[in-house]
Amino acid sequence: MGAIFQSLGKTITAGVVLLIVLLIILVAMGAKVALGEHAWWLFAMRWLHVTAGVMWIGLLWYFNFVQTPSMPKIPDAEKPAISKVIAPAALFWFRWAAMATIVLGIILALMNGYFGQAVILQKPFTSIGLGMWLGTIMWANVWFVIWPNQKKALGIVTVEAAQKAAAAKRAGMASRINTMLSIPMLYFMVAQSHGGLAF
Repeated sequence: MGAIFQSLGKTITAGVVLLIVLLIILVAMGAKVALGEHAWWLFAMRWLHVTAGVMWIGLLWYFNFVQTPSMPKIPDAEKPAISKVIAPAALFWFRWAAMATIVLGIILALMNGYFGQAVILQKPFTSIGLGMWLGTIMWANVWFVIWPNQKKALGIVTVEAAQKAAAAKRAGMASRINTMLSIPMLYFMVAQSHGGLAF
């Protein structure tokens, strides 16, 4: 059993197997999983969208709540472990989770038939539209501000010390902006179908 948890790939596979086993048990008890129906595919797309979003925002909050505030407390001799190993790996998952979240969100909105109405903030899709716009701004920050500047700050792209410091500051500011935007974004995403905004 312990071998499952020694590998991330095995752990994820075990999670998928556990999901399938639980679904089989529930179906045996009379539940219905309508794989061929449009509603199930909408659910599946929403589940994937939310899963990618959890990874994206989870890593955003990790950077802002844990890594950045902890860096001044780490001895200089140990900081390269963060900047050369942990941060690049976290940023890989961070930016691709952002990409997956926005792509899956667009597909979901198209499948639901409200993409155009949400984009122009038309009733009754104003809430999800606001969430989509905030998420799009955050995605653009990840790909066009945070990642290019983090490459300089982490030494992935070689620049002079002054440019490196300025890049770190820009990336940090964009990350804080995304942390701020994540709060209303999450509210409006959930509010659309769960009664958080009557408009």
